[in-house]
Amino acid sequence: MKILFLKCFIVISLIIFCQCKPQDKINISLAGAWQVKLDSLNVGDSEKWSQSKFVGTTIHLPSTLDDAEIGNKSTLEPAINNFVMSNLTRKHQYIGVAWYQREIEISNNWKDKNIMLNLERIIWESKVYVDGKFVGSANSLVGSHEYDLSNSLTPGKHLLTISIDNTNKFPFINIAGNRYPDPVNQDMAHAYTNHTQIKWNGILGDILLKVADKSELKNLQVYPDFKDSKIGVSFEQNFSPTDNVTCKITSIDGTIVFNKAIQPSYKNNVVSFSLDKPDNLELWDEFNPVLYDVTIHSGDQTIKTRFGFKSLENKAGDLTLNGNRIFLRGNLECVIFPLTGHPPMEKEAWLKLIAQAKSYGLNHLRFHSWCPPKAAFEAADEAGFYYQVELPHWSLKVGEDDKTTQFLKSEALKIINDYGNHPSFLFMALGNELQGDASLLNTMVADLKNKDNRHMYATTAFSFQRPMGTRPEMEDDFFVTQKTDKGWVRGQGIFNDTPPHFNADYTLGSAHVEIPLISHEIGQYSVYPDLSEIEKYTGVLDPLNFKAVKQDLEKKGLMHLAPDFTYNSGKLAALLYKEEIERALKTPSFDGFQLLQLQDFPGQGTALVGLLNAFWESKGIISAEEFSQFNSELVPLIRFEKAVYIEGESFNASIEIANFFKDIENQTIEWDIIDDEGTLIKNGTFNNVNLSIGNNINLGSIEYPIIAKKAKRLTVSVSLKGTKYRNNWHIWVYPKNVSIDSDEVLITSSIHEASEALEKGKKVLLSPDPKTLKGIEGRFVPVFWSPVHFPNQPATMGVLLDNNHAAFNDFPTSSHTDWQWWDLCINSKSIITDSLAVTPIVRVIDNFVTNHHLSNVFEAKIGNGKLIFSSIDLISNIIDRPVAKQLRHSLLGYMVSDKFNPSQIIEIEDLKRKTYKNY
Repeated sequence: MKILFLKCFIVISLIIFCQCKPQDKINISLAGAWQVKLDSLNVGDSEKWSQSKFVGTTIHLPSTLDDAEIGNKSTLEPAINNFVMSNLTRKHQYIGVAWYQREIEISNNWKDKNIMLNLERIIWESKVYVDGKFVGSANSLVGSHEYDLSNSLTPGKHLLTISIDNTNKFPFINIAGNRYPDPVNQDMAHAYTNHTQIKWNGILGDILLKVADKSELKNLQVYPDFKDSKIGVSFEQNFSPTDNVTCKITSIDGTIVFNKAIQPSYKNNVVSFSLDKPDNLELWDEFNPVLYDVTIHSGDQTIKTRFGFKSLENKAGDLTLNGNRIFLRGNLECVIFPLTGHPPMEKEAWLKLIAQAKSYGLNHLRFHSWCPPKAAFEAADEAGFYYQVELPHWSLKVGEDDKTTQFLKSEALKIINDYGNHPSFLFMALGNELQGDASLLNTMVADLKNKDNRHMYATTAFSFQRPMGTRPEMEDDFFVTQKTDKGWVRGQGIFNDTPPHFNADYTLGSAHVEIPLISHEIGQYSVYPDLSEIEKYTGVLDPLNFKAVKQDLEKKGLMHLAPDFTYNSGKLAALLYKEEIERALKTPSFDGFQLLQLQDFPGQGTALVGLLNAFWESKGIISAEEFSQFNSELVPLIRFEKAVYIEGESFNASIEIANFFKDIENQTIEWDIIDDEGTLIKNGTFNNVNLSIGNNINLGSIEYPIIAKKAKRLTVSVSLKGTKYRNNWHIWVYPKNVSIDSDEVLITSSIHEASEALEKGKKVLLSPDPKTLKGIEGRFVPVFWSPVHFPNQPATMGVLLDNNHAAFNDFPTSSHTDWQWWDLCINSKSIITDSLAVTPIVRVIDNFVTNHHLSNVFEAKIGNGKLIFSSIDLISNIIDRPVAKQLRHSLLGYMVSDKFNPSQIIEIEDLKRKTYKNY
């Protein structure tokens, strides 16, 4: 029935074609039922596979073999190993040649026409045969495979056969992830990988026969010239126009803004001309994504394209669009579409993704080592969203293989040719973290700039090769890095090593860079898997990695804590993302950042670094409204010295606003300080504030002499009156004099003293030197990226506690790690309590590979006594460590109360053996 429908569709399409005017073009879709046959040994040839009809399996294109459940069925089972934890598992997998075939019928009216076959997206190589005769082959990961069938398709029926080979054609474009034992999962570049998208075989998007006159117009390109207020236009035509060319520009609602005859120049089949920008033609940007259609009439031929007038420039080191500074609030897009394993080819799906990104305050996507399809550009054009696209390239061997180099050069030209008109296409890098021949990369960039000046280009998005990566290359228009030759420009290298302070930015590492600077892949803070996500995987991928973690938690009696692990590790990640982003926004010489990333990355060892899941859905960690408070076009900011204050000190903050929206005059800034009960502590306003685009500093000061009869958490808020723009920060205030000793409790670092006291029935707070203990090194920041991909790291994911527990009556805290925990985490060990029957007061979230019961404060009964064991150092230099002092005070208050009654009983020898190094 479906095949009959397809034949009827083609017949109707041909009738329509016959009724069209001679100069009109027509596209015939070949979507529908095809026969497919696998050829994993690549033994097929034109005689055997394409001369006659074969009987295979029916597949409906566009789609993939995975969609049709064709290929080797997975036999993997959930297990925490590097096979399963590598990435989401393909339910069916096929790597090799597949042959697709169907009949087509050509109309008599197609004689002397150009007939092109367009296959929109393929991995990796295609070959086309008509009636058994080889037409040609194509290699591209970034765009359409196109074939000229004009001489092959005579009127009548024909057998069209397409072979598609998704094996790795140019291995030098890819870096190998050697932690993954299955070779098919070792390719890391996202255009060809199983870690994000999959190595699918099939055809996506349009499958079209394009029929047109021999004199058709092709390759219409529009070049906005902001500086001279001009519009350049070029297109290809097989002969010199005999009549004047007519150019019409209309807005997308049909309003004509320009319509005149033009006298063009003609050279080597390229027709070109320039015209003055119409006065009423508006500029395109994120706040005004206005689009126009350009229609060219030349002779009896017509061609049309859509564009937006915009100009991207480096103005004294600042990134400007249409003359105004912009700041990229970016996120990586790594082909993460876990239902299909491939990018959507429909504009609606991209509009939905961009809308979610914009709700979190983003204005930019970086396509890591791949280039998206036309639907993605169309959506971004309409939404006012900025793109950085890249060649399908992540290599440490640039320039070592000539064939690979030629392939990459052709891919680069295809990108600027196919997608260059889209105003959303602002940036292009030649790949991710490239190493090798830097001179070759510079030459390639120079060639691209000469061919197309509508975009900014970079040799690579960062590099670990020195001196590449630490300073711009000669031809770079913009520079993406994590650390310059002067210092870090992202927090990952800072937050664990220095106490919390909020008066810093990245000026030291960035001020000397003379081109726009973008921070590379900031974040990468791992969040514990959201196991409720498992049921969402209803497509071609099986979340065996998630299932393996679930099984392990069930085995270890931790499954009931899984939602808490996700939420509390996520709150720590969100805290760090906030400070990362605010430091970038505070830096005057900065031009943006690229998060890695807002959504989970399901590959490379299950790198769940997202505050959203892989479906761009909330995990319940932070709302879009909360995130956009510190990540939007206008963000109130303050600089202050530290997170924790003692009575008698003063909290001082300087207010500034990062404004990348528009100039705004006569604004009122409001600020206040409240406690957790909602009591207003202090507030104030600053009137008649003028905000220009860029960094508006020293707009006012907040001063609050600390009064703290009781430990409190306070919230400092700053807002722009009458707008949605507001931001807030927590600080903690402690009394100066609190008791840290008790006649009822022995406080000691000695296990021997503790043992004797417990035997006598005493209460003991035992806080040994963490260096003497077994366990995991104390760490404030969570797992970096993935404990599978980077196994040699202290791999914990923050604290988890009941903040209403009596032990914290005098220690205000959330259930998760916040800035006041920094000193405590750094000066601690996380004790593995798998086989130690204790009750954790401060649980530490282990990584999802080892899933230990971890704690650094727990209680138990030993002998006749009661114990709180703290592997957080609560003894050393306690006077100068206010947070440790306050926690000790709070624990003592709990221990002398009636509520201190541990339910678990352990032996002192068990405690020694399982927590101390020397036992």
